[in-house]
Amino acid sequence: MLSIIPLSGRAQIGQVAPPVAPKPVLPAVPARPASPRQLFPGLFEAVQLGRVFADNKTFVDAAPRQRPATILAAWNREKSQPGFQLKAFVEAHFDLPAEGATPFQSNVSAGLRHHLDTLWTVLARPAAPAADPADSLAAYRSLLPLPKPYIVPGGRFREVYYWDSYFTMLGLAEAGKNELLNNLTDNFAFLINRYGFVPNGNRSYYLTRSQPPFFSSMVALMAKRQGNGMLLRYRVALEREYRYWMLGAEKLTPGTAAHRVVRLPGGAVLNRYWDESTQPREESYAEDVAAAKGSKQPPAQFYRNVRAAAASGWDFSSRWFAAGGGLSTIQTTDLVPVDLNCLLYQMEQTLAEACQAAGQPAQARSYAAKASRRQAALLALSWDPKTGWFQDYNWRKRQRSPVRTLAGVFPLAFGLATPAQASRVATNLKANFLKPGGLVTTLSKTGQQWDAPNGWAPLHYLAIDGLRRYEQRPLADTIALRWVRLNRRVFTQTGKLLEKYDVTDPTRPAGGGEYPLQDGFGWTNGVLLKLLDWYKLK
Repeated sequence: MLSIIPLSGRAQIGQVAPPVAPKPVLPAVPARPASPRQLFPGLFEAVQLGRVFADNKTFVDAAPRQRPATILAAWNREKSQPGFQLKAFVEAHFDLPAEGATPFQSNVSAGLRHHLDTLWTVLARPAAPAADPADSLAAYRSLLPLPKPYIVPGGRFREVYYWDSYFTMLGLAEAGKNELLNNLTDNFAFLINRYGFVPNGNRSYYLTRSQPPFFSSMVALMAKRQGNGMLLRYRVALEREYRYWMLGAEKLTPGTAAHRVVRLPGGAVLNRYWDESTQPREESYAEDVAAAKGSKQPPAQFYRNVRAAAASGWDFSSRWFAAGGGLSTIQTTDLVPVDLNCLLYQMEQTLAEACQAAGQPAQARSYAAKASRRQAALLALSWDPKTGWFQDYNWRKRQRSPVRTLAGVFPLAFGLATPAQASRVATNLKANFLKPGGLVTTLSKTGQQWDAPNGWAPLHYLAIDGLRRYEQRPLADTIALRWVRLNRRVFTQTGKLLEKYDVTDPTRPAGGGEYPLQDGFGWTNGVLLKLLDWYKLK
């Protein structure tokens, strides 16, 4: 189950502690590499707004063949000449990423487990080491270095993604891929220690935001398998990531927010999703520019809210919109999300355990107290006794969001809910969210991919895990078996495992979003293998 190992299984606060370890020194954060828009001003906008490629992500993932100054000089020299073709120019000066799905032909007759085992190799990528000083173009590629091999989701997602990777790791653990598990966790620690946080993905254009912070869950998974040494090994990275999420908290007055923190009128500090940029996303530049024209928000505010939704991983959902509104009303930064604060609770709990393991009981008590305060504040604000559901909280309006989403299962998965609350959540899941293929993400059908009728592997895992944690096994089993059945049927028909699924009509492919349905798919594979093993299915 997704949970931190309880302190009861280790040295307890107040007991005789091991020798006090020195307080870890957090390394300085180096300068960040420039993004494609920063490197290729003018050319970047012409390519993205001109729709030279169907997917705006193609250009930002391309590798330049010359230095930016050389390419820009050529572009300025040639763009006004008769017969100039921008696409041909880009193809001559950049190495483009491979288009389409991961090049792999599945063998359906070999079975689902064989397919999953094969995909670990298909989706694996070698380490992207620090640049060779002789490589004069390394600094101009958007892919960020990683010291060890990693797993990508698949399709257009050619880099490691933060929250995807935790759910991929669940499957790797089931498959006994211990070296790769260690590699992935080391890579995330590397990113934290280098940049101060885990970017959305290892691309320069993602360096303004993170994603749902599952690193502490990764560390807890590793500690459960390999012992308390993992807590000590990753403690510095855990502390640095926590500092990133809590930046500015000490200076906030009640009713104000900064970066990723909100101080509520009663004094409690909770977190929100945030992106440091107020520009269109480079990987979805044309989409953002077009969408901003339809919003009443100032462009900078709209872009920030769109980027914050991307930081949530739920891009996009009616969860982030004003009641009854569409993307133009997005208000992500006004919301205190249930899921994010459960993850910060997990992080504080894990840090308490890491400090205890290091022989620092005072620091352990401090983090445990922070977790306890967060739990009390979150439950007070997010629990709606009328609906029997955990909902996001609008800190500007000082009221709960009316939108019910599967983020409401996070308090069960991370153990914040009371048994009575968990029972009511289970009743709601069965009555409102459960469909023939599993759980819908929200109760609204808007055309956005993180709304009905779509279901997603990570949210299914968290719902199932949370229900099992609170002894709601019959419903957990029903959800798991419906989800596995849907995954299996699509695989038998297509030879693929997909990013998301239509759970209301399992015969239809999932839709919505800014890009076509992707196959691969890292977190689907990981969750599916975990469920197959949990339920002893072939």
